[in-house]
Amino acid sequence: METCADCGHFAPAGAPACLTCAAQVDELVERGWRAFAAAWGEADAADEVELARMVADEPDKHEWRVVDAAYDRLRCPGCGERLTRGPVGCGPCDLHHGFRFSAIEIDRPGVPPGNEHGLRVNVAVVRRPHWTSANELLARRLALPILLAGHLPDTTRAQAAAAILRTRGRAAYEDYIYREWVR
Repeated sequence: METCADCGHFAPAGAPACLTCAAQVDELVERGWRAFAAAWGEADAADEVELARMVADEPDKHEWRVVDAAYDRLRCPGCGERLTRGPVGCGPCDLHHGFRFSAIEIDRPGVPPGNEHGLRVNVAVVRRPHWTSANELLARRLALPILLAGHLPDTTRAQAAAAILRTRGRAAYEDYIYREWVR
């Protein structure tokens, strides 16, 4: 794990406040989109939007990074924000956010089963910070570097970390996850 020069967190745990870390989180999604779009031969912006609409209509047929990137390219008909990123309670954003979890998850080589799911959920939370509590956002963003490094906490450790965050605060939580989860 590398430290971000701009915020001092293990990258990309400074997201969404740190723009460098936020760009790294977005790049996780964009890499998947670039490969997908290249395979389709899509070159211009109009074709890209049409391709994004096709993906959004069939999220269960595409890899999660492609689905998330497609939503970034579409505007919500209800609120005008990027699809799934609108205000809490926006009907179309809520609906498509739920659909995102029907997308395909493929664990990366060399990571424990379920790592990709953990990465996907944490990325979704960090990219939509206004939809969750401050503690949930903190927990998800601080876990990102651990998941990217290929680690996955078991249920006991994850529950212990949540209890530590609730009762002892951020510093104790950070110490616990980086000490216990990265062994």
